Amino acid sequence: MILQTALIICGIFTLILGIVHFFFPILLDFEEAIPLTGRPLKALRLGPIRYKTKRSDVRGIAWVMNHAASYTLISIGLVDLLSYIWLESTVAVFLCLWIAGWWFIRAGSQLYLGRRPGDWRILAGFTLLAVVHVWAAFA
Repeated sequence: MILQTALIICGIFTLILGIVHFFFPILLDFEEAIPLTGRPLKALRLGPIRYKTKRSDVRGIAWVMNHAASYTLISIGLVDLLSYIWLESTVAVFLCLWIAGWWFIRAGSQLYLGRRPGDWRILAGFTLLAVVHVWAAFA
């Protein structure tokens, strides 16, 4: 009962975060942060591949990655909200550990944004989401 409630809370939070993520490029003012004019950027080089990177590419990738994160977050949120269906199944351990891994990666990645008190609180919150899923995996 407590675990199911925790997963529902995780699901609601994750669903909302996923929806908000669609708008982060606007909310975080990517247009100003990644201007389309300025010094040329270094070309992308991966072995024999060379691609002349433009600022519009960087801004576009920021949008693409936010949309990809949104899709994943919304999916995780829905899976958590429907956990009453699958929590007793044979895939539960794998699914919970996969979701926990997502949250652990997201928690640690917070440090790319800084080490301010708010960053540590966000890191702790995402770690808590991971821990709930580890708990669900082995409950």
